[in-house]
Amino acid sequence: MDIVIRPVRAGEYEELGEITAGAYLLDGLLDFGESDAYLGELRDVAKRAAAAEVLVATERGALLGGVTFVPGPGPMADIAGPGEAEIRMLAVARAGRGRGAGEALVRACVERARAIEGCARIVLSTQRTMHSAHRIYERLGFTRTPERDWNPLPELDDILLLTYELTL
Repeated sequence: MDIVIRPVRAGEYEELGEITAGAYLLDGLLDFGESDAYLGELRDVAKRAAAAEVLVATERGALLGGVTFVPGPGPMADIAGPGEAEIRMLAVARAGRGRGAGEALVRACVERARAIEGCARIVLSTQRTMHSAHRIYERLGFTRTPERDWNPLPELDDILLLTYELTL
């Protein structure tokens, strides 16, 4: 399989938004399902692309998935501090899973982080149930940073995002 990683094109925003939202919904990753407020964020590729770099994995022109690469602290960063880049919203369509698209997207983010002068680490948040993603991160050398785990909705006690980092 020849997977190509490249920046998303404006004409692909809607399709990638649906791939991302669909992946989160189908995997049961949204606590409130179709009514989850985060669903709108997942679909809003234009917003992400305006503040960060959105990459897609394609095969023969078909979108397999995407990821948001945040080069440092800013409006799209959840946990990145100075000297850190961040990976957000990694998602692969069901049809593209198990074929290396997710890993290729993460590798592309790591390469971009290494190219940023002064960037010492790449960080990310993930849900406890995202086991396939955890395997990718660990295979690529990311390590857990439990001291940085956080809750995006503090009013709800049962939501905890796990964090990982890769020292560059």
